[in-house]
Amino acid sequence: MKELLDKRLLWVGGKGGVGKTTVAAALAVLAARRERRVLVVSTDPAHSLGDVFDRELGDAPRRLLPNLDAMEIDPDAEVDAHLARVTEQMRRYAAPEMMQELERQMRLTRQSPGTQEAALLERLSRIVIDDEAPYDLVIFDTAPTGHTLRLLTLPEAMAAWTDGLLAHNRKSEELGHVLAHLTPKRGRDVATPFDDPGEDPLAELDDRTRDVARTLIERRRLFHRARRRIENAAETGFLFVLTPERLPILETVRAVETLEAARVPVAGTLVNRVIPEDADGDFLRARREQEATYLARIDERLAHLPRPRLPWLPTDVQGMDILEALATRLESLGF
Repeated sequence: MKELLDKRLLWVGGKGGVGKTTVAAALAVLAARRERRVLVVSTDPAHSLGDVFDRELGDAPRRLLPNLDAMEIDPDAEVDAHLARVTEQMRRYAAPEMMQELERQMRLTRQSPGTQEAALLERLSRIVIDDEAPYDLVIFDTAPTGHTLRLLTLPEAMAAWTDGLLAHNRKSEELGHVLAHLTPKRGRDVATPFDDPGEDPLAELDDRTRDVARTLIERRRLFHRARRRIENAAETGFLFVLTPERLPILETVRAVETLEAARVPVAGTLVNRVIPEDADGDFLRARREQEATYLARIDERLAHLPRPRLPWLPTDVQGMDILEALATRLESLGF
């Protein structure tokens, strides 16, 4: 598991309440201790990363330790920025009398299902592919399954959407020309959307059509580059945190199977809050007997992955001192 902190991207996920934010924060502290420049990012709308560090965090990185920055992405701010970009682009094409209605539609869109997720995915993709950022390791504190699978399928989804657009706009020869270059293989060529990289097939189109086409191309390139990096086991690893209980085990097994089927590298699991051997009392003894059956189930269902165990701590994790101690515990487990 030590090689996890040598990667460029580490995703820490799991069912809500299993301690994934605490583990992500402690791994960030451990990596910074090893002189890696680390950014830990929370993408959960119900942020708790700042609570774990006992620091106020915002949408921009904040230095917490030498080599360690942290931030909490604000999904509402991402939606506002995303819709502002769309409105500004449409302003170039819409008649002045249409702008009031367009702005009303943008306000309605802000509350639409999926708008927040779409804006968040774009922000995540930009972080994933940013080679200019001053970090050796980016740790994402998130439940990764849903976000990641959408990143993996977005280029194909965009190709299908564009195919449908063409089917409803047969009268537009120019749009058909654009689409022929956007989706000649129905989304499987997203790495090279032009047949000849030395030739711009959009050069003869009018400004409006060319701008729309380039927007589609750049957005698909963004998601495709993020997908390729997420699939690269040399750069990326996924760590699932779970507790020895029925529902977290079921959810983790399903998530691991889904990501592995999508060729996404799952590096291991961390079994959190295991009752310490020296915990006494009849209640804890009974709980430990039940826990043993769940631990055996974890060993059976996730046998192909590393499964280190972290004992249940006597106190809540909040503040840098206890995170430093937890980082030392994780190091002793092989991280």
